[in-house]
Amino acid sequence: MITVNSISNDLKKIRKKSPLVHNITNYVVMNNTANALLAIGASPVMAHAKEEVKDMTGIASALVINIGTLSEKWVESMLIAAKQAKLLKTPFILDPVGAGATEYRTNVCNMIINEASPDIIRGNASEIMSIVKAGTKTKGVDSMESSGSAVESAKQLALQTNSIVSVSGKTDYITDGKNVIEIKNGNDMMPKVTGMGCTATAITGAFAAVNKNYLIAAANAMAVMGITGEIAAKFSKGPGSLQLNFIDTLFNLSEKEIKDIFLY
Repeated sequence: MITVNSISNDLKKIRKKSPLVHNITNYVVMNNTANALLAIGASPVMAHAKEEVKDMTGIASALVINIGTLSEKWVESMLIAAKQAKLLKTPFILDPVGAGATEYRTNVCNMIINEASPDIIRGNASEIMSIVKAGTKTKGVDSMESSGSAVESAKQLALQTNSIVSVSGKTDYITDGKNVIEIKNGNDMMPKVTGMGCTATAITGAFAAVNKNYLIAAANAMAVMGITGEIAAKFSKGPGSLQLNFIDTLFNLSEKEIKDIFLY
């Protein structure tokens, strides 16, 4: 359902339009995700004060909410921004980081989903399964399940919320509840880099800003993540150099590289 052309065309649009992606994200990954968005050609802003998130969302091309480091005030800001995004029909992407690890974290995810249904929910297998059914555990923010085991939960969540659900893992699965797209690109070193999943969510925001078919936008974003990771890993001795090489590769990613590496 996605092609080299669809990936490349969205990438060209991002580089040409430089969409403003408003991130309410966590302390751990702010620098990583901002640099990734800049590298791909988007314009990042990290604003979380409740006094300004409504206005910032009003001028953004996409809103990304990442619950990695929660606090009461940040949750309030997230809800204000999410509701504004829905009002303005601005693409809204939610990353339910660590859902299932604590009751509070899972409840915040469900509250955001219920009050301002995201256009795209992107998480790992344990996070997606935890939102759908209590009892699935998450080890901190890491998945204890394979991405394949979460496909049925992802389809169920997509239908319940009318959202696109993107599950990251060795194979990425993106679904609207009926159709499922598989992305098999990537490298085993990528999960060893802090915030790589959060980066995928931010990049998904950039793709959603230029492609209103959110199923294809989410799949194209995950394809670019996987392709970039594969190329960068060839020049990396470990997670530290992979993090640097990932940003450089993302900045220089070409249509030829996408064509050569993309796994159909």
